[in-house]
Amino acid sequence: MASENVIDFTEQNFEAEVLKSDKPVLVDFWAEWCPPCRALTPTIEKLATAYAGKVKIGKVDTDSNQGIAMKYNVQNIPTILLFKGGEVAHRIVGLKRENEFRELLDAQG
Repeated sequence: MASENVIDFTEQNFEAEVLKSDKPVLVDFWAEWCPPCRALTPTIEKLATAYAGKVKIGKVDTDSNQGIAMKYNVQNIPTILLFKGGEVAHRIVGLKRENEFRELLDAQG
């Protein structure tokens, strides 16, 4: 992954990294073959750098981690979920602009 601030969430680390996180966590559900997902990657990397230390930001490859995608009813990608306290606090489906993500993250306090 291009940015050291973007975490690769997997079925092995999802509970510890996302569900038990003391910070909000933005999770990008994506796949390598998905053009809108690839188009969103630079935005996710920018956000991960801008919000380092405040919000944990990472990606779940839905092809490799189908169990997580099924558990959170991810039917279309990209789907971005914001977790707070181990629960889904917000869901965004589809390609969105950076400022929309910034508004959501800024609202987290």
